[in-house]
Amino acid sequence: MGKIQVLIADDHAIVRDGIRQLLKKESDMEVIGEAVDGLEALEQVKELQPDVVLLDIAMPNLNGLETIGLLKESCKDTQVVILSMHANESYVQQTLESGALGYVLKASSSTDIIQAIRSAQKNEYFLSSKIKATVIDSYLKTKKIEPTVRGYDLLSEREQQVFRLVVQGSSTKQIADILYVSPKTIEKHRGSISSKLGIHGRLEMLKYAIKIGIVNPELWDS
Repeated sequence: MGKIQVLIADDHAIVRDGIRQLLKKESDMEVIGEAVDGLEALEQVKELQPDVVLLDIAMPNLNGLETIGLLKESCKDTQVVILSMHANESYVQQTLESGALGYVLKASSSTDIIQAIRSAQKNEYFLSSKIKATVIDSYLKTKKIEPTVRGYDLLSEREQQVFRLVVQGSSTKQIADILYVSPKTIEKHRGSISSKLGIHGRLEMLKYAIKIGIVNPELWDS
């Protein structure tokens, strides 16, 4: 079996260098690329097809939460491990819902990163040792039994992506470029979103997103 190919995405060079040196010591791992923001991470994943991406949750352009969904859409075989300074359980829930398999605190021991990568490679969940282990079980149970009750769930997967990108502050053209569709298509999605949710404009969408808990304000560009 070949080495686990890893891509590191973090906007701090010192963090990337530290992780690269850490993984260099592991005989079963190989760092094949780096990215400084969400957009570059998407480009690198499409080009390099890594097994696992270590993804900072708070990055410029596209934050980690939004990048996960787009990344999984473009490369389903690549697994995601989130790196974060926050032990907030709501952050963990959102990363799991977005498709990540791991959540590691930057303050954790280096063994957590190593174990998270190996777990993700095997399609297994991993949480940093400082986060309650019950979070994953709670998430999986809730995912199975929670009924669809909020308007947001009426949006298609693509509409949800457009909604989150609008909330983040991306323009119609920027969203079209990210999703590889025409601006006209994005405008149609925005119209459908407004119709289904009964809200208009980025500010109303942002307030709605915060209200239903799909956005952590400090992780989004203002």
